[in-house]
Amino acid sequence: MKQFVAVIHHEDDSAYGLTFPDFPGCFAAADDMDGVVAAGVEALTLWFEDQPDDTEPTALDKVDPDGGALVLIPWVGRSARNERVNVMLPKATLDAVDAHAKLRHMNRSEFLAAAALAEIEGRHS
Repeated sequence: MKQFVAVIHHEDDSAYGLTFPDFPGCFAAADDMDGVVAAGVEALTLWFEDQPDDTEPTALDKVDPDGGALVLIPWVGRSARNERVNVMLPKATLDAVDAHAKLRHMNRSEFLAAAALAEIEGRHS
């Protein structure tokens, strides 16, 4: 996982705007601070649809906030390769995972991967 620096600018009665010093022209907006990370991840996802994701992030201490605030936006990337892992969960949690995965027409692995990404990328509820 990489973490890219975003600069947040906000004025009263406006959204929180994000720009990425590593990617001129890549930007996002969020209605509130709780949505900043998810909006940033969405912007990076769209950016990397057309660009290789081999860029190394600029270090946080090397970015000038230019009157804004700095935030790290996680970028997990998307790999087609799966890797087998062994995890231990309480039985009740595993039963809940299986029930919710079935409701979403997913298998256990797909559900756990989606839930982990949602948490990392700020899309949790």
